[in-house]
Amino acid sequence: MSRVRVLVGTRKGAFVLESDGKRERWDISGPHFGGWEIYHLKGSPADPNRLYMSQGTSWFGQLIQRSNDGGRTWEPVGNRFVYDGVTGTHLWYDGTPHPWEFARVWHLEPSLTDPDTVYAGVEDAALFRSADGGLTWQELPGLRRHESASSWQPGAGGMCLHTILFDPSDSERTFVAISSAGTFRTDDAGTTWRPINRGLRSEQIPNPTAEVGHCVHRIAMHRSRPGVLFMQKHWDVMRSDDAGVSWQEVSGNLPSDYVVPIKSDSEHYPPEGKLRVYRSRTGGHEWEALTNGLPQRDCYVNVLRDAMAVDSLDSCGVYFGTTGGQVYASADAGDSWAPIVRDLPVVLSVEVQTLP
Repeated sequence: MSRVRVLVGTRKGAFVLESDGKRERWDISGPHFGGWEIYHLKGSPADPNRLYMSQGTSWFGQLIQRSNDGGRTWEPVGNRFVYDGVTGTHLWYDGTPHPWEFARVWHLEPSLTDPDTVYAGVEDAALFRSADGGLTWQELPGLRRHESASSWQPGAGGMCLHTILFDPSDSERTFVAISSAGTFRTDDAGTTWRPINRGLRSEQIPNPTAEVGHCVHRIAMHRSRPGVLFMQKHWDVMRSDDAGVSWQEVSGNLPSDYVVPIKSDSEHYPPEGKLRVYRSRTGGHEWEALTNGLPQRDCYVNVLRDAMAVDSLDSCGVYFGTTGGQVYASADAGDSWAPIVRDLPVVLSVEVQTLP
């Protein structure tokens, strides 16, 4: 029977949760690196025991860790992230030019085929690659040198490259998303990039339909149709059927245009104190609330952009973590939910591996 491993990054350490394919009983390991912020950890599709982790604190700074045994032990690897050449400037919050400065690694994305190749999305927004298991890192500078980069501006959480998606049908094609610049695609393995934001509308920026400048929170790829993408944008859920060339809104009947609704920009918690996950079986537009097993009163947590994941079992398992430290799991595609663990620190990221 297949097994499942859930990788959880929190404000105060990493946790590894494992179960068999029934997903009823869980073994919990952690905290790994207790007291450290774990922005993201993810396993290699080519070698599920190879894990990469981004950890840091405001006091000690940024570190990259690697595990070769599924998270039982870890070793520090390379941590030198240097922009290639002259960096130039982007826009600061107040609209003035600001130099590019490395702050942290937001997202790690291992190669689909090589456990030693891993990509890092960083703040200030840029894409790095390691081909030696994380020992050394080189920027793919074509993205940061895009002609629009001087107009990129940070969102509330910083100017971060937070999503990296590989097209399994085209090894040269990669998608990234940046807050608050938008979504970009390369078709030549990262040498050149183009913005793919046509159809997005953001009333909060001077030109609501601008080519860049949109606050994209997350993008996801259809597992069997890589040309179909879904996007959680600031207050909109979007879909593309042409690999990002164009987008259409599919928010439909969502109560606040988020798959896990929040009340407002200033009140990041569930409306009416009811934690709900919404599911569409029609590709968007029509959504149903999934509440069985989730608190429906006095619940004021939030789910951050990297804190939901889906396994590849049948029926599919769905997992998400909250700012209240709960990690919920559903083994039936969201029809029912149960907490794996309730009292972790604030959950920053959730990833899942389906193991043989």
